[in-house]
Amino acid sequence: MASKQRLISLDVLRGITVAGMILVNDGYGDTYAPLQHAEWNGMTPCDLVFPFFLFIMGISTYLSLRKFNFKWSAQVGRKILKRTLVIFFIGLFINWFDLACDGRALDFAHLRIWAVMQRIALCYCAASLFALFVNHRYTLPTVAALLIGYAVLLLCGNGYAYDQTNILARVDLSLFGYDHLYHKSPVDPEGLLGTIPAIAHTLLGFYACKLMMESKDTAEKVMKFLLFGAVMVFIAYLFTYLLPLNKRIWSPTYVLMTCGLCSMLQGILMYVIDIKGSKRWTTPFLVFGVNPLFLYVFSELLAIIFGYTGIGSLLYDGIHALIANTYNASLAYAITFTLICLLVGYPLYKRNIYIKI
Repeated sequence: MASKQRLISLDVLRGITVAGMILVNDGYGDTYAPLQHAEWNGMTPCDLVFPFFLFIMGISTYLSLRKFNFKWSAQVGRKILKRTLVIFFIGLFINWFDLACDGRALDFAHLRIWAVMQRIALCYCAASLFALFVNHRYTLPTVAALLIGYAVLLLCGNGYAYDQTNILARVDLSLFGYDHLYHKSPVDPEGLLGTIPAIAHTLLGFYACKLMMESKDTAEKVMKFLLFGAVMVFIAYLFTYLLPLNKRIWSPTYVLMTCGLCSMLQGILMYVIDIKGSKRWTTPFLVFGVNPLFLYVFSELLAIIFGYTGIGSLLYDGIHALIANTYNASLAYAITFTLICLLVGYPLYKRNIYIKI
């Protein structure tokens, strides 16, 4: 596929994010501490990667639909519907593939419904429909309404309880049943109600891109990303005493904090790459950035294969033989796994092949 003019700094940010998603998902044994998610309240470095992706997706949604002047048409509608369904069902396929490799290919009664790809699909669909049918001046009021409404829901519904009295857990359990949910914590981290703030998350990326496109030059774009990000981080910090940062429930402060950090990183990258012209270091991240969902899905399927065939164990044992410390060996395994995905994506990047999902 011929390459179109792309925003390189955005591709680099997307690539950093996807590489990070793969890295934090694919440790082995005693997972390196910074690659572990916070068990409940709080935030670790790896808690940044998924929210960064949603913020970037909001930016990409603006850029994509801007080509259609944000006007509804049958063509645009089919595109949004097709992409939403494809992403959602790829997520279901990943969950099914895990069951199939465990010898339970027909055990649909235990197929998990929600996961990362499914949340991406719903957020993409909601942000796209908003972009087409709602005046963009209402973006921030819509975000505020979603986050305030969700905060009330958490505070009134025991939303910070780390047990099944949590309203998020109760809703998922009543609608979908225990066997279709995530079992490593009481609350499914990609459950239904948590998608509400995730949609607000994506809309903040959409709004940040709107601000960028209204700027006269790159320097002004950089300043807007930095300022917008700083304001969100400050607001998030102010409210963390009432609503602690929490990825599992996608708390409103978590939305603002991670969007703010992502916005500032985008501003920094735009300054370094687009103003200063420093690009030689960007190639590995561009590999991930131009085929993000394809390489993420590949990594998920490969991790399942490595797990059930014993390849992962053999690879880790080889690394552990060279690196005695189990935490460092786990980190080396995660880096090696990420590099394997990089090697798969590199030929696509060199040939300007962009696999759109």
